[in-house]
Amino acid sequence: MADLPASGADDRGPDVAHTAAPADDPMIGEVGEGRVLQTILARTPAGAYALLGPGDDAAVVAAPSGSVVVTTDTLVEGPDFRAAWSGGYDLGWKAAAVNLADVAAMGARPTALLVALAVPKDRRLSFIAALADGFRDACAGLAPGCAVVGGDLTVSATLTIAVTALGDLEGRAPVTRSGAGVGDDVAIAGEMGAAGHGLSVLFRRFHQDGVAVPVDPAALAEGESEAIAAQLRPAPPIGLGPVAAISGATAMMDVSDGLALDAGRMAEASGVTIALDSSALGAHPHRALAGGEDHALLATFPAGPLPPGFRRIGSVQAVVPGAPVLCDGEPVGPLGWDPYRDGGTDAR
Repeated sequence: MADLPASGADDRGPDVAHTAAPADDPMIGEVGEGRVLQTILARTPAGAYALLGPGDDAAVVAAPSGSVVVTTDTLVEGPDFRAAWSGGYDLGWKAAAVNLADVAAMGARPTALLVALAVPKDRRLSFIAALADGFRDACAGLAPGCAVVGGDLTVSATLTIAVTALGDLEGRAPVTRSGAGVGDDVAIAGEMGAAGHGLSVLFRRFHQDGVAVPVDPAALAEGESEAIAAQLRPAPPIGLGPVAAISGATAMMDVSDGLALDAGRMAEASGVTIALDSSALGAHPHRALAGGEDHALLATFPAGPLPPGFRRIGSVQAVVPGAPVLCDGEPVGPLGWDPYRDGGTDAR
């Protein structure tokens, strides 16, 4: 992933809605819905699976296998992101990536995104253009062939991005959270802990008196720029979802809220305990256990060789009452992100 751009350096950096802008970058309230739609459609080609793309009352998307995987996710300014840290490009990329990861975690190949935007009138048209670019580039880079095929626009005092993603199972059964069996290997594909560390850096260093302030790249220590980039523009291994399914994964999910919390969800759904090995969690095991939003793919496989891109981090054991997740044999506490428990605070 690229280093975090300087704040305001271009339309991919954090958007500042109320600063002066040239006449060719009006506020969207000054140009109306038609111009906003034109800006989006000009930057988001329909993709390989769209039989009928944007511009009609609904899109038509191919479903070669006859079944469709569907997921949705919403990003709301305040609890989910800060405008001082995330520009339009970041938000488009992240909103695409988190939904693509959910499709991949079912063992499916992403085919299309539907995007509903509620945007304040004083956002600049360049913000909308950057948002569309982020969606386009995330699809092209993470899930080639997938694209934005439609959506909705409305006005709101709070910037909200709601995405619905579609995927094709290509004739396979879905890989759910509930299939992990005793003796299976527990494996991961993708990063663990980097995005959570990036968020911690943002709150520690660029959050003053309860308000987010723009990031100064020159003030970042070694590795912090990459961690913040992992938070703002996660790059989950979308293509490995179908690979895992083809390779016999018994259970799978994406790690959005932290490895400990999400592994616990898988363990409870499967009626097992997941035992993790801290030595397999990298240089910072606590970050891996507590940090979410890298959207790595957590999967279980029958014991034996793992498919390329996955690495073993533990095993599935018979259920230990009261301990859905163990690490080095010890129960893991309530680590991770719960929006209802944690969303009202700025503690990370």
